[in-house]
Amino acid sequence: MTVAAHPATTRGREITVTGIDGAGKSTLAARLHQVLNDAGQPAILVGKHSTEVPMDEELSVYLDRLNALVYRRDARIAQACGDHYWLLALAAWYTLQDQMMIKPALAAGTHVILDNAHHKILARYAVNPDVPTRLAEQVFAHLTEPDLVIFLRIGAREALARKGSFSSLETGHSGDGDQDFIRYQDTVLTQLRAYERRDDWLSIDVTDMDRDAVFKVAADALDARLQLAI
Repeated sequence: MTVAAHPATTRGREITVTGIDGAGKSTLAARLHQVLNDAGQPAILVGKHSTEVPMDEELSVYLDRLNALVYRRDARIAQACGDHYWLLALAAWYTLQDQMMIKPALAAGTHVILDNAHHKILARYAVNPDVPTRLAEQVFAHLTEPDLVIFLRIGAREALARKGSFSSLETGHSGDGDQDFIRYQDTVLTQLRAYERRDDWLSIDVTDMDRDAVFKVAADALDARLQLAI
């Protein structure tokens, strides 16, 4: 008697949401995550503070310690360490998240909604004359390629009106005024727009769109491009 083989688990899809600070990335990512699960499509939401490795408390603790070093540090320490250090520290963080959370989820057939992906980091380093762009590209090149990148496009002035406040990092440590934020974020936006014509990118001008309208465009793209009906 021949025993029928169990069908292989269908690989999950990785959907990344990117854009400048204030574009609405986290809002959209959280909603996509919830709606996918509500529709019976298992999904996890991964953001810059996600540190829980399923069924492995020790790895979760280790990932949380690295997250504290990268994201929960004093601004003075950040500036003292220098740009090359932070590029490599961020690469280590994204590598561990990819290895411990994203790849296992995708292999198990779970979709991944990735908020705050490395594309914005690349854009920031592209406008940094002290770090070679090629180096920044190389240290992130091994990460899992997303199936769809949703780029929320908005000008820095409009993004600032939405945010209301910002950190030194969001000005590229160039100052603490509104114009410093606008100048820096518009430069980062220009770099992000260099990617938007790629086949796996969906660029949405969200300037005059409310949250429901943005979600509708993103949901339609998941259906049309990835066959994920929600």
